[in-house]
Amino acid sequence: MNLKVGYQKLIDIAENEIKSVSISEAAILIEDKTVVFVDVRDINEVKKHGEIPGSMHAPRGMLEFLIDPESPYHRSFFSENKTFIFYCTIGWRSVLAAKTVHDMGIEKVANLAGGFSAWKAAGEQCSYVNKPT
Repeated sequence: MNLKVGYQKLIDIAENEIKSVSISEAAILIEDKTVVFVDVRDINEVKKHGEIPGSMHAPRGMLEFLIDPESPYHRSFFSENKTFIFYCTIGWRSVLAAKTVHDMGIEKVANLAGGFSAWKAAGEQCSYVNKPT
């Protein structure tokens, strides 16, 4: 099978369009009330490995429905005038998610460079309590 565009090309395109935030930048932004960290990993990953404290969970497979105000699954925090920093384990799903969200019309989006793995490796704080989304 010959794909027109493979996953790596999609990631490359997204990385060229979406701002990346370093772990050190993110560690500062975690206290900023105008920024929302959005975890796009599967809930089982979140339960097993933890999450960035205060982050919101929006699984990648439901993202478009959670963002659209006309969807019955809409999450109101996506309608707020905030900057959304998306993250997953290593940054692939989250950069694709950030691009999708940007393509849907939310301008202030970014991707956490290196994802949650880099966050933990840098010794940043993790939470193991699942917050309601």
